[in-house]
Amino acid sequence: MIGQGGCSNFVVILHGTYRRTGLTEPESPLSIPCDMLVFGGTGDLALHKLLPALYHLHRDARLHRDTRILALARTSYSREAYQNLAERRCRAQVARSDFNHETWRSFAERLDYFVMDAAQSADFSKLARHLGNSERVRVYYLATAPSLFQDIASHLANAGLATAPARIVLEKPIGHSLESARAINAAIGAVFDEHRVFRIDHYLGKETVQNLMALRFANALFEPVWRAGYIDHVQISVCETLGVENRGAYYDHAGAMRDMLQNHLLQLLCLVAMEAPVRFDAESVRNEKVKVLEALKPISGLDVQDKTVRGQYTAGKIGGQDVPAYYFEKNVDNDSDTETFVAVQVEIDNWRWAGVPFYLRTGKRLARKTSEILIQFKPVPHRLFAEGQANQLLIRLQPEERISLQLMAKHPGKGMHLNPVELDLNLANAFNKQRRWDAYERLLLDVIEGDSTLFMRRDEVEAAWSWVDPILQGWHQHYQSPRPYPAGSDGPEQLQHLLERHGRHWAE
Repeated sequence: MIGQGGCSNFVVILHGTYRRTGLTEPESPLSIPCDMLVFGGTGDLALHKLLPALYHLHRDARLHRDTRILALARTSYSREAYQNLAERRCRAQVARSDFNHETWRSFAERLDYFVMDAAQSADFSKLARHLGNSERVRVYYLATAPSLFQDIASHLANAGLATAPARIVLEKPIGHSLESARAINAAIGAVFDEHRVFRIDHYLGKETVQNLMALRFANALFEPVWRAGYIDHVQISVCETLGVENRGAYYDHAGAMRDMLQNHLLQLLCLVAMEAPVRFDAESVRNEKVKVLEALKPISGLDVQDKTVRGQYTAGKIGGQDVPAYYFEKNVDNDSDTETFVAVQVEIDNWRWAGVPFYLRTGKRLARKTSEILIQFKPVPHRLFAEGQANQLLIRLQPEERISLQLMAKHPGKGMHLNPVELDLNLANAFNKQRRWDAYERLLLDVIEGDSTLFMRRDEVEAAWSWVDPILQGWHQHYQSPRPYPAGSDGPEQLQHLLERHGRHWAE
């Protein structure tokens, strides 16, 4: 998510070191202090995600005692006014049991404010003077619209703020097309070496997503059957009940394809489909993900009519409350042709996955909020019992994080009557109900440490756009307007046809 509300030219600076800590056994802190500057800090991303993550890190003593946060923006906030704003937003996002007034007061002691316009090159010179000479690692977090990425990088370089070991973090989406992504990557690459560029996708910081890799590559049970001979199809769903909220101006130029499928869903697909890396390090993992993206079968021309579904929500009810149609949302064009829902049938042309369809879907104002991956196995070759269905592996990212394997078992009593039962791994219960790390907590610490395993590489972003662009062009060339669907439904009627024509159905 990109912070669209409020002033976008804003910076948060975090100084200090941190401890790279697991759930139970903390490691020693890094010896090198760090400055973290977050551009776009008055937007939703900074106030709803980044500052709460920093608060949790502070509360859990994972920030060095000398860490300070300096907020920069054009608005003439006093330090006290900004602290009050930050407290209101963080209090709304942090669980009541986790928010403590005394802890907040100590966190707020780190928080200061400095007026700056990130669009003005001269203000970067002021920033450089304010920071002074330092041997600290500096991290620049660009939680802004992609249109600002190139200018900010250039201004940092001109002000002498991009010298090694400075790093830069880019929020998705990286551009709006392959051409724009290449332009952004080239501009960033002219200032920062690739190993100092961190393209963030917060889905990769989720505990369950990383458990997907553990499930696949640390357990002998699944590897023999993780292939075309045993898997019928895969479903990856990211469904939201929310509308566009305060992001109408951004979303109406992006749509579900650019905002969600091009990054989040393709990243999940890569983790499901990738081969085992030779070792668990950044380059080995990302090499395997790129191979998956390069193996995606192109969807172009008239193929978009058979293998994609576009939708746009109309008026309906969510949670018993009336909600407006998309084209009546704030900052949305009343004649908008932007999709708020997209589903795609994806095929991977390689040895492991030939013939196995991957069905990806994402949308807003749907009946339920869920993010999950369903692995549907093929049925047994010969059915001995009257009842029976194929096994399923469900990996749920939200609302709760869990992994369950559906098996067939005998129902108690006379005869051989079978029912599906679940082997269920509830991650919260499995680890003593300890608070789950937020994705941004983990990713912020990874950036400071310089570990890019959970971040996207330049060629990875461009490979994803190379596959997405022909779909966008096919929609335009063949006038495939979004199909309407009522808010609170499961999506357009055409969604069911995508699977039912092959005798399959979407997970409930």
